[in-house]
Amino acid sequence: MFEKVNPSHPDKVADRIAGAIVDLAYTLEDNPKVAVEVLIGHGVCYIIAETSVNFERSAINEIVRRIIGDVFVEYVEVPQDSILAYNQGERVRCGDNGIFKGVPVTETQRELSRIARAIYAKYPYDGKYILDADRLIICQSNVPTEELQAEYPFATINPLGDWTGSIDVDSGATNRKLGSDMADSVTGGGLHGKDLSKADVSVNIYAWLKAQETGNIVEFSCAIGDETIDGKDYSEIVEIAREYIRSVGGFEKFAEWGLV
Repeated sequence: MFEKVNPSHPDKVADRIAGAIVDLAYTLEDNPKVAVEVLIGHGVCYIIAETSVNFERSAINEIVRRIIGDVFVEYVEVPQDSILAYNQGERVRCGDNGIFKGVPVTETQRELSRIARAIYAKYPYDGKYILDADRLIICQSNVPTEELQAEYPFATINPLGDWTGSIDVDSGATNRKLGSDMADSVTGGGLHGKDLSKADVSVNIYAWLKAQETGNIVEFSCAIGDETIDGKDYSEIVEIAREYIRSVGGFEKFAEWGLV
């Protein structure tokens, strides 16, 4: 049983905006320290950024406009806490406490991800999908139900009828769809809107990759300031995550679908 949401779901819109801001930070510094929270809905986008780099307000507005269109942007920027920043002063060390779990992706999860991507490629509007044993549930906005039913004759499609979606119907917030992003690997730490020094990003990615490679569940815990995890220097964990983010096209692209 698995639920997937597409990149136009309001929560994913928030993740994408946060990811794009992190991408921007990496164009300004090699190793920025940044954490971004986004709340968006009904014509308004609120953003709070704790950051080591200063962003031009026009650049933030352009990111939001490009991803979701013309909405009012309320942006708050503050420096990262100096004590937390000092933790990374001499070398790359674990940026937070956390517990992390990597779980091999099941064929059901892979199949639903394929279905979600195929539908979104044709209908790039807000949608969510569930595969529970043999029951496929498709809720896809801005598409006649009959059209989808012809393509997926055995699916339950838009049970309450046709609908419009995205931020005019619902609000979205960063890291609210971690089950969609991580499947059974979901932990307490959010993936999106943070730089690579944050364990929520790098250790989650590392644990997920190791689970796919070994076929086994892996679990780690860490304390802020730890220098090694799983017998590896934390800087090596960060570089593994950096290469993964590069491979998918950056933090904004990573936010579209997550790890699954």
